[in-house]
Amino acid sequence: MVKLLLTSGGVTNTSIRQALVDLVGKPIAESTALCIPTAQYGHPSVGPGVKAWEFISGRSSNPMVDLGWRSVGVLELTALPSIHEEHWVPLVREADVLLAAGGDVLYLCHWMRESGLADLLSSLEETTWVGLSAGSMVMTPEVGEDFIQWRPPGGDDSTLGLVDFSICPHLARDGMPGNSMAEAEQWAADIAGPAYAIDDQTAIVVVDGTVEVVSEGHWRLLPS
Repeated sequence: MVKLLLTSGGVTNTSIRQALVDLVGKPIAESTALCIPTAQYGHPSVGPGVKAWEFISGRSSNPMVDLGWRSVGVLELTALPSIHEEHWVPLVREADVLLAAGGDVLYLCHWMRESGLADLLSSLEETTWVGLSAGSMVMTPEVGEDFIQWRPPGGDDSTLGLVDFSICPHLARDGMPGNSMAEAEQWAADIAGPAYAIDDQTAIVVVDGTVEVVSEGHWRLLPS
């Protein structure tokens, strides 16, 4: 399965950057990436418009596209069902890294399934998926009602379930922008399995089912 670097705020510090380099197996300057802005379009506070352009152009406040890649392309999932697979599947297979923006997690999940990217992930053994917020949560089995702004036409609120834990991103100290620990605990009470509350200086690495937390900030494992 694709290797996972699940972040709350992007590649925000040296420890997360080193984890990324370790996963890819070579320097960022020698690596190719495709950025996936799709989740942004489904969230009323994020897109479409300026923020999608900022992410794609590497001008957002979340370090991902602007890390110094050898090359960066755009993979817009909503367009993929309308074009032949031979036009985009080879590009995905050749990329070292897929960079998934934050936004609405169910919107992203819906288009990962509709486009065929979700089915392709199991064969991308040499690829690293770097998720930002919703781009990380989509890999979990459950996101909880608090993080749902959009639902697919059939009403399905499941996510991909490629890991066996859920994620509450943007953990913040009381009174600061983000989710407080009390809010994270309340959210976790309705989650069936274990969950991580992570701040924007924390990432979760998953390789072959092994989970490691990389952090220069604050996080907590909330048991089921």
